[in-house]
Amino acid sequence: MESLRGPLSVIYMIIAALMVFSGLFWALQGLGIIMWPPESFMLADRRWTLYGILWALGWAGLIWVLRGRRS
Repeated sequence: MESLRGPLSVIYMIIAALMVFSGLFWALQGLGIIMWPPESFMLADRRWTLYGILWALGWAGLIWVLRGRRS
């Protein structure tokens, strides 16, 4: 599989990186480490830890595909 090149791949990488960070944020909220915003329904709810980790891994996989495999 060839990696994507050009300006569009840069945009995809930025979006994917933001999605990875959002997943990690969800996971930390689910663990009760980040308690912000105070009215969030995700706080200290362990389900959001799993959802966040899966979300982050999925987007990290896209980053891996976009970067291409190195020989």
